[in-house]
Amino acid sequence: MGVVEGAIAWSSKYLLPYGTWGLFAVAFAEASFFVVPPDVLLIPIALAAPERALFYALVTTLGSTLGGIFGYFIGLKGGRPLLLKFASEGKVQRVDEYFGRYGALAVGIAGFTPIPYKIFTISAGVFRMSLTSMVVASLLSRGARFFLEATLLMLYGDEIIVLVEGYFEVLTLLAAAVFLAAYFLYIKSRRRMSMAKRRL
Repeated sequence: MGVVEGAIAWSSKYLLPYGTWGLFAVAFAEASFFVVPPDVLLIPIALAAPERALFYALVTTLGSTLGGIFGYFIGLKGGRPLLLKFASEGKVQRVDEYFGRYGALAVGIAGFTPIPYKIFTISAGVFRMSLTSMVVASLLSRGARFFLEATLLMLYGDEIIVLVEGYFEVLTLLAAAVFLAAYFLYIKSRRRMSMAKRRL
């Protein structure tokens, strides 16, 4: 049994009985203080009812985004010393580099890296990033990830577990590309709206 299969089996036994609310709670907690990624619960709950997979992806996205907002305020109030309680100095340094290089995109990119998402959401508060930018990046990146998983579950059923186990990096890159495209379209539309207002 692979790592992904083992995690899914564990979540199916202990978390699946809580249903949609459990999925929302895990997604919320993982984005701010918990260690279990919501994917390992999204997969079995969507497999149990494939016709509701997209709804479950929406629940996971909203839960993760709201949890990210909570993590943001944890970072805003607690600062870097608190961040170091959640992650090693090495991981915090890597997150520093992401924020320095990508700015607001760091939170979006975080949705597809092995580094726990909560480190980025808390860091967004520590570095006093725009809350609006953080929320938009969270919605787009987490949505791209979870809706991609839900769509694959609808198309391939439990074969997705083997696919995720063997091609996780490819899937995350694909989801990251979707996120980046959506993010740049959002920025472009905001610029157009700003220019239209100035003309008025």
